[in-house]
Amino acid sequence: MNIDLTNTTTRKVLDALSAARHRMGGPATGKVLTLVVLTEEASQYDAVRASTEAAREHPCRIIVVIARSPGGESRLDAEVRVGETGPGETVVLRLYGQLIEHADSVVLPLLVPDTPVVAWWPGIAPDRPAEEPLGALAQRRVTDAKGGSDPLGTLNRLAEAYVPGDTDFAWTRITGWRTLLAATLDQPHDDITGACVEADPKNPSAALLAAWLSVRLAVPCTVAESHGPGITGVRLTTTAGDIAITRPDGRVATLSRPEQPDRQVALHRRPTSELLAEELRRLDPDEVYRDAVLRYAKGLGEPAEAKEAGAEAKEAGGEAKEAGGEAKEAGGEAEQTPEAAAAPAKAPRGGRGKKS
Repeated sequence: MNIDLTNTTTRKVLDALSAARHRMGGPATGKVLTLVVLTEEASQYDAVRASTEAAREHPCRIIVVIARSPGGESRLDAEVRVGETGPGETVVLRLYGQLIEHADSVVLPLLVPDTPVVAWWPGIAPDRPAEEPLGALAQRRVTDAKGGSDPLGTLNRLAEAYVPGDTDFAWTRITGWRTLLAATLDQPHDDITGACVEADPKNPSAALLAAWLSVRLAVPCTVAESHGPGITGVRLTTTAGDIAITRPDGRVATLSRPEQPDRQVALHRRPTSELLAEELRRLDPDEVYRDAVLRYAKGLGEPAEAKEAGAEAKEAGGEAKEAGGEAKEAGGEAEQTPEAAAAPAKAPRGGRGKKS
């Protein structure tokens, strides 16, 4: 059921939702969360489609916010969809004029009471999601660093502005890789001395995967360019040879281990709806993502433990040098003390000899 409202208010939108539910025979909401999608008109179709497919696994109220004509007259147009393709409810809001600056005041009355709120930016991610008006309403904030023209720069900005509850699809895309790598390293293996992730240029998922490996294995990890699609391989250097996972076609990966036959593993690239559904399963802060994104922001040249150890050694060396300088100075003072004590002793002998 579709209900179009032009130049409307949030009160009328709520009334339309209630009326649509009664017509569909479901007076209770039955929603587990509210998903707020902040997008543009050109990409709203794909965003709504992905949200609706994710809502089949997580029944929710989807509120799509589209900013239109910021210089025009303030107006709110709404479209209410109930029971079309899933159990959820979809409200598409188009904001005009100065109303764009008060999107949080428009959305707040439409949130499902006493349920978590998730904010999703399918396109260009804001520099500080938690400080955005609608981001402040959400317990979880989902961005996509790949949605902008500078994915790695966006990832850097998101790392600097990280707040518990933030996450990014660049991280969600490597869940399959992390699962396969963890299962591989559960088997006996030789000491790992380094790692390398191969992917197409400027791939934020490859950067996060390399950061995660660097944190977990405490070894240096690099990112090498390939022709794609996406991440095409991960190589772990061991004392007995390389452990490699390669996926040149984006569908099937090959696991290679020293002195063992190769194995084929399904590792397909997932659509946006599956990524969103995965993020909606977890509504508490993701500490593993936090460690990885902060590690990426610090650089991948050497593991964090080695950097800290080097800094501590440098500091200890400075303290030892300073202590050595103090000891040398104290030794110099000790050498002068006998001469100073002997000088007054010679004077009396000279005086006695002159007198006699």
